[in-house]
Amino acid sequence: MPAELRARLGRWETLTVVLLIVAIVYGAATADGFLSGQNLNSVLSDVAEIALIALPLTLIIVAAEIDLSVASVLGLTSALLGSLWNHNWPMEAIIPVVIVVGALCGAVNGFLVTRLGLPSLAVTIGTLALYRGLAFVILGDQAVTDFPTNYLNLGQGSFAGTEIPNPTILFAVLAVVFGVTLHRTAVGRAIFAIGANDEAARFAGLRVKRIKFWLFVVSGAIAALAGVVYTMRFGSARGDNGTGLELSVVACVLLGGVSIFGGRGHLLGVIVAVFLLGTIRNALTLNNVSSDALTIVTGGLLLLSVLGPSITARVREALRRGRPPVPTTTPTTTPS
Repeated sequence: MPAELRARLGRWETLTVVLLIVAIVYGAATADGFLSGQNLNSVLSDVAEIALIALPLTLIIVAAEIDLSVASVLGLTSALLGSLWNHNWPMEAIIPVVIVVGALCGAVNGFLVTRLGLPSLAVTIGTLALYRGLAFVILGDQAVTDFPTNYLNLGQGSFAGTEIPNPTILFAVLAVVFGVTLHRTAVGRAIFAIGANDEAARFAGLRVKRIKFWLFVVSGAIAALAGVVYTMRFGSARGDNGTGLELSVVACVLLGGVSIFGGRGHLLGVIVAVFLLGTIRNALTLNNVSSDALTIVTGGLLLLSVLGPSITARVREALRRGRPPVPTTTPTTTPS
């Protein structure tokens, strides 16, 4: 077997693709209508917000940080959207305002992490509760549902008469932007360098604190955008929208091969992992599996995502050791 092929087969991302294929085969074999266009629409719609939030979170985790407040930012912006609509604000003004509020939530996280030197895990656990609490302060336990049809179509409609949901098109555009930024620009190289060795990156002249700060700001803004999509997709603004969604997002990012310790990962693997999670959940739902079991599956995938890269690293090492020795030649000397 060629060395390059062995290396590719030993990569965690390859296993993720294999798992996606297995999930599709399982769904097609066990559930009627699984391969229909209508069900494709359902799968893509179900992971819309997870996919959007996973994009900036990938960059944050590559930089060796984490943001667990994303689902609470989604809920806060959904509640704010509903409250402003109740106060007769035009939707054209509401959407930019809630995205700015999401960015400000991210800025609070970024300030506490980069300027006060607090660990991002502790900070975002705290703001997870804070932002969710603010969502209930703003809207209480009521739901706002009387949104205009043309905006509901942004979350519920399909693109150009196809079975592809409109949020999937938004995700595809943003995925290209984030993918190019992470893998084809100096900013992306800086993010990888920061995740690999924060101190070395600082000595190399990188603006570590500034880069991390703006990553949190972008994360908050995209989470707010996901809040708008979530609200329009379900046609309901509530303070508890998106509760627990951060678990699925983190699971997808890590399952996609991004190292929890930073410095390693590829956005394409995360995208595959998002569709893998959506496919598994859809197939199990069509087979009448309970929602509690779906939560267990998500937790299992999260554990797999943590253990998997370590296992594949050992596989790669075993494959490397299995290569035939490279013959060496010794110089011959001619008699004088």
